[in-house]
Amino acid sequence: MKNYHQLFTFARNALENAYAPYSRFRVGAAVETDDGRIYTGCNVENVSYPCGTCAEAGAIAAMVCGGNKTIRRILITSDGSSPVTPCGACLQRISEFADADTEILLADRTGIRQTFKMAELLPNAFKEF
Repeated sequence: MKNYHQLFTFARNALENAYAPYSRFRVGAAVETDDGRIYTGCNVENVSYPCGTCAEAGAIAAMVCGGNKTIRRILITSDGSSPVTPCGACLQRISEFADADTEILLADRTGIRQTFKMAELLPNAFKEF
């Protein structure tokens, strides 16, 4: 059963723990796996910018650490007034554990604003054959 509200709540709670002293742009993500478990992540910046971590990467790492390998859906939210899409690297990270129909939900401060399928945001994902 789809429980978007629960995913939104988890992602917003993760956002509250984001470490973004440089950009002041906090992001939270919540991944729901095929067995219904939810894992969260937040962005973690570093003064050496390339060393930062995206919220999606943190949530995926927590999912893998928890023993899961399949993303059913992922919700991304931020402090911004409009939804943000995952960066290219995170789209590829999501793709590693997703299929073409995996839902990617984008939210602003108040709720979900857009829903995409993985294939819509990364139609030619690099996959090992």
